[in-house]
Amino acid sequence: MGKNVDTVAQRTDDTYSRTVFTRSDLVRTGMTGRLIAESVERGDLVHVRRDRYALASTHRDIVRAVRIGGRVSCLSLLVLLGVFVFRCRELHVLVTPGSSRLRVTKDVKAVLHWKVLTSVRDSLHAAPLIDAVAHSVLCQAPREALATLDSVVHHGLLTLDELATMFAALPLRFRPLLVLVDPSADSGPETFMRLMLRTMGVAYETQVYLDGVGYVDFVVDGWLIIECDSKEFHEGWEKQVQDRGRDLAAARLGYVTVRPLAKDILNDQASVRRALEQIIAVLGPRFSDVRRSRLSTVAR
Repeated sequence: MGKNVDTVAQRTDDTYSRTVFTRSDLVRTGMTGRLIAESVERGDLVHVRRDRYALASTHRDIVRAVRIGGRVSCLSLLVLLGVFVFRCRELHVLVTPGSSRLRVTKDVKAVLHWKVLTSVRDSLHAAPLIDAVAHSVLCQAPREALATLDSVVHHGLLTLDELATMFAALPLRFRPLLVLVDPSADSGPETFMRLMLRTMGVAYETQVYLDGVGYVDFVVDGWLIIECDSKEFHEGWEKQVQDRGRDLAAARLGYVTVRPLAKDILNDQASVRRALEQIIAVLGPRFSDVRRSRLSTVAR
């Protein structure tokens, strides 16, 4: 497991910081019409659309959402925050009901969201977080949506109580997802693996601490460690050395460690499941025999 250089909290603060302004906003800072025009000409400001100006550093997706006539939301916004999203191929935009003069061009594949849970408009460029998360539930398959929800709560962006309030405003068919949310999931692949283990019917624990090893993602049936490696968090020889040392330390304690790749967990679940089932079928009885032998020795 590892962490981004910029934490999700930092990225959230950066994303929601004010980077889009109305002309009146700029005038209140002391700028005149001439100064505004000069700033646009220099490239310090971008004239996005009528009465909307953005700092030159504003993210491209935010600028495109504002140009359309709304605010970035759903999967597009969550990606900017560093929340896990399985896939985001379109630009997701929250458009306030009653909006007019929308500018949706052929070169931008956009998904427009009209439903809002809150009327708060603290930002001209980004939807309220609770709206973005609600939209992400509507736009993804259940497994993918749950991974996003795990990530949102894990990073402290919303609480379970706030999620419950959000689900109360969504159609009833989505309610079963709420009871499956697990804040301990450190990544999307961990959520996918947890759901896979549930369907396999094996006993498992998440985020287990082992002396000399540290925290591991999963311990299955008391002997099999599953670590959900991903390229993002496990590049570089130094990290490989650390992981191999952890695996050796776990082996000394009697554990077997497997490290399926994140891309396989996310995209080839059937193969990963077959491999795990075969490992458990072959090695499971041996570890059961060892445990029974230890127990009988202690009984004597």
